[in-house]
Amino acid sequence: MTEEKKYFYGPVPSRRLGRSFGVDIVPFKVCTLDCIYCQLGKTIEKTIERKPYVPLEPIIAELKETLKKGLETDYITIAGSGEPTLNSLLGEIIDQIKKNTDIPIAIVTNGTLFYRADVREECARADIVLPSLDAGDEQTFRRINRPHRDISIEKHISGLCSFREEFAGRIWLEVFLVDTINTNSGQIAKIRAIIQRIRPDKVQLNTAVRPTAEMSLRKLNARKLQSISEQLGENCEIISDFSGIQFDDEQGDSLGLRLEVKGKTETLFSMLKRRPCSLDDICSSMRIGPNEALKYVTILKQKGAIGFEQKGGKTFFKVKS
Repeated sequence: MTEEKKYFYGPVPSRRLGRSFGVDIVPFKVCTLDCIYCQLGKTIEKTIERKPYVPLEPIIAELKETLKKGLETDYITIAGSGEPTLNSLLGEIIDQIKKNTDIPIAIVTNGTLFYRADVREECARADIVLPSLDAGDEQTFRRINRPHRDISIEKHISGLCSFREEFAGRIWLEVFLVDTINTNSGQIAKIRAIIQRIRPDKVQLNTAVRPTAEMSLRKLNARKLQSISEQLGENCEIISDFSGIQFDDEQGDSLGLRLEVKGKTETLFSMLKRRPCSLDDICSSMRIGPNEALKYVTILKQKGAIGFEQKGGKTFFKVKS
């Protein structure tokens, strides 16, 4: 039997990072923004105050225990269910992870606190940083991202520019496209100009492929995404929906963790608490075939622990609120 991880989750499939072992270091939906497209729903606490939201010692103890069992992942990703740079222990957490493993560290952040020198310095200890930019002007920024009142788009952009000057690692900038809001030619031209100021290593286009905070949002079709990608420049790529990797059921123990049914349902439940997942996501993350994945999904559904939602013709399973 396995105990549910408190701070770590996965490995989970990531459209940007391959297999990612996540670290959750802020409470659920504590964020500087309240984005209309967030797959976790509406922000519960909108703040710019940094705090030691979780203690350092149990995080590192949990990491060490996981490493002892064997961990196959492309990145340890500091992300989770809120804005990770709000945790004032971020730098110490990164340092401790690096002391215990050579697995590269990624930070998935909205980047809105990069106007602070301490946040930039701590994030610069990671190997790759994945911030976001979804608007070309203040009005659109407030419509899509619904930021804390003390964050303006210029403060956001200036912080990203400063971080680029100070950070020697890779920056992959995500642009989330919301149909009819930031997809017209004027917005794309403004976003392109901002990208030229920031100078990221990559620009990655995303759209609403999962359930979002505002349910009326529609994903862009491939043709529109390709057109915008070409407008934004050579280093721009489209993040396609994660289609999963084909596995046979016999490969279910390829991580070396021979979990019994109860343990695997707990692992699945822990994944679904962080974000909705399709059956392909579950198969790829747990390295199991679809029949085995459906078995664990069915167990949780029968217990009333999870439900499902249709989005873009796909079924996403999620924990019931």
